[in-house]
Amino acid sequence: MEILDLRHFSSVDLRPLLDDETRVWASLLSWDYNGSAEMILRYVDAKILPGYAAIERGRIFGYSFFVYEGSKGVVGDLFVANGGRLPNAPEVEIRLLTHVIETLQQSPGIHRVEAQLLTHETGSVARPFLDQGFQRHPRLFMVLGLHSGVPRAPAAHPDVEIRRWTEADYQPAAAVITAAYRGHVDAQINDQYHTLSGSLRFLNNIVLFPGCGLFDTESSYAAVDRKAKNLIGLILCSRVRGDVGHVTQVCVLPEYRSRGIGESLLAATSVNLRKRGFSMLSLTVTEANAGAVALYRRLNFDSKRVFDAFVWEG
Repeated sequence: MEILDLRHFSSVDLRPLLDDETRVWASLLSWDYNGSAEMILRYVDAKILPGYAAIERGRIFGYSFFVYEGSKGVVGDLFVANGGRLPNAPEVEIRLLTHVIETLQQSPGIHRVEAQLLTHETGSVARPFLDQGFQRHPRLFMVLGLHSGVPRAPAAHPDVEIRRWTEADYQPAAAVITAAYRGHVDAQINDQYHTLSGSLRFLNNIVLFPGCGLFDTESSYAAVDRKAKNLIGLILCSRVRGDVGHVTQVCVLPEYRSRGIGESLLAATSVNLRKRGFSMLSLTVTEANAGAVALYRRLNFDSKRVFDAFVWEG
């Protein structure tokens, strides 16, 4: 087996592997990975996707790629064909990740590296990260079946309006995200939450790119203070399969919490999706965020898997 630079290959080489990966995402997460796969193939053909491929007898059977965002590197994906059915799959995953981590840590100007590998169970690929000084944050992938019922909104608060998301909400939403995550565990995992400009980039990634599905305006909502007329919370949802939605962001300003606003936002999204024939809503949450985990469980979200987020500060 050889580990070679991913930019040496073309979409023709990578297509069978990505077809396998698409089936895995569908099976484990009920996600349609085709949009992400097509984007990866375009970048591979353009020779601009940094990463490594595992090759044996001329066939790619594993790969991992990463991206640079200013002074930060992000591990984008890791996949080895047939998963656990390959006797040496764990070894291949470790070798690929080791190459990626070493490359990122040794890249000039890179002072931070982040990774979230949603299809890998917690602990399964932790060793190369922990060996290189990464912090580990277990996260939950949770789902809500919409056919059996949806969360009921708490009694309406007279001073708060829940309305549909609009493009005009971009800038105020970035300010809400930045304030909502100040000192929060999720700000340790995603440094975009630290600044207004970072939160705007986060929003652009959600709305414009298919990495977390196709942004669904109809099921995304904003919470507004009726008197002050300012945005105080939001929920953003993407379509990750024809009948499956995924919450990409839900937050409320600290001073407005404990009023049922987050619950109302989740109820609005769930009701909208159910009316449109969706069967499921999923989300991810950091295990250490005990209050949010408790809320989701109370609203009948089930934990389907635990995965890890990793962060390194140089």
